[in-house]
Amino acid sequence: MSHQYTDQYADPVEDGQFRGRGDGMRKEEKAHLEQPNSEYEDPFGSEEFAEVKYRTLTWWQCGMIMIAETISLGILSLPQTVATIGMIGAVILIVGLGALATYTGYVIGQFKLRYPHVHSMADAGEVLFAPLGIPRFGREFLGTAQLLFLIFIMGSHILTFTVMMNTLTNHGTCSIVFGVVGLVVSFICALPRTLRKVSWFSFASFASILAAVFVTMIAIGIQRPGHGVVEATRHTSLANGFLATTNIVFAYAGHVAFFGFISEMRKPTEYPKTLYLLQGTDTTLYLVAAVVIYYYGGPDVKSPALGSTSSVTAKVAYGLAIPTIVIAGVINGHVAAKYIYVRAFRGSDHMHKRSFLSVGTWVLITLILWVIAWVIAEAIPVFSNLLGLIVALFASWFTYGLSGIFWLFLNWGNYTRSAGKIFLTCLNLFVFAVGAVLCGMGLWTSGVAIHNNASKSSFSCNANQ
Repeated sequence: MSHQYTDQYADPVEDGQFRGRGDGMRKEEKAHLEQPNSEYEDPFGSEEFAEVKYRTLTWWQCGMIMIAETISLGILSLPQTVATIGMIGAVILIVGLGALATYTGYVIGQFKLRYPHVHSMADAGEVLFAPLGIPRFGREFLGTAQLLFLIFIMGSHILTFTVMMNTLTNHGTCSIVFGVVGLVVSFICALPRTLRKVSWFSFASFASILAAVFVTMIAIGIQRPGHGVVEATRHTSLANGFLATTNIVFAYAGHVAFFGFISEMRKPTEYPKTLYLLQGTDTTLYLVAAVVIYYYGGPDVKSPALGSTSSVTAKVAYGLAIPTIVIAGVINGHVAAKYIYVRAFRGSDHMHKRSFLSVGTWVLITLILWVIAWVIAEAIPVFSNLLGLIVALFASWFTYGLSGIFWLFLNWGNYTRSAGKIFLTCLNLFVFAVGAVLCGMGLWTSGVAIHNNASKSSFSCNANQ
């Protein structure tokens, strides 16, 4: 069942039609496909008689998982971004980066359906670096980057969980205890092996973040701490302005998991509908929350915006946000664990069994990853600034720059074939440049922030509200 959908979809050309997989394929790729045990097989193989089946997601279930993975409490940092760079600039960036993220997500779908075996960024790296004769390097390079990025995101959710518990309990106990509780809860929720089972959590996550955002908007609209002061434009330093922009970049940084999500869809050709559901939802929600909260919170609105409301409101909103704080981290953790699991059992029947080895391996991988994430969150001083560094290093490429490379790779030799192709070539060179600029400038601004921030102690019991 390896290539049942590959001829239905490839890269679109300017006339709106689709090319078949064979057009523009390199000879070595065709040779791989003609082999009976090709490495270009679907990552989960045949599931006709499988005990555990992975390709079970409908397009809307996959869309809800992507929404839960992408939209979390970080949305409440966007109002401060508006306050830093002004209303007009922030609206342009939120809409513009959202539109660009939609296009780059679409290109990821093109790449996946041209190479059905791609389940992770590591697999994509192997394909990209194969013409250079170093596919193993490409696999390890992008695979390590993906895993590191996901683990740091997991750690950020454990850290957010401790902040939430400190707020709700008025620092009722040592913060390390709250971190351990977050670790245990996240680990338990991450135990299901298939995304279909995890998908039911996504509805709770979406309802949770919606409730938290609306409570914050209503409360700040009633309290009006900003006294109606709104600045259409604002002069700020380059470092502060770019650091604020990285909040928007991180808000769209779900692309790192898209290959894994598409791999578990029943019909991968329906992925564009999934993508449009995600991008339409997150761009709209980001725009409304950022503008409304800034309008009433004013230039001094805090990040997260809960800090600009009363303590009672903050507790209510944090309480409502518990599901999304946990589940968004769980979905990223699931993708990280699945990358290792698929790599360990690819081509083996163990992947589809409920044997002691299969289940035990999944549980062990999941536990180890969450423990590492907890250790990183607790042990590294100024974690938030370090996370900003990781976001600059990886999210800039996974969400933007790398998709430009994917398109250029898929359309090798056809860049000037027509006016439409010339336009798309220029667009994807621009996408690559955006990724490079976000990476370079993000590293600089994060480095400045880390340098200017006083060091904090590791494994501290102090409140981190």
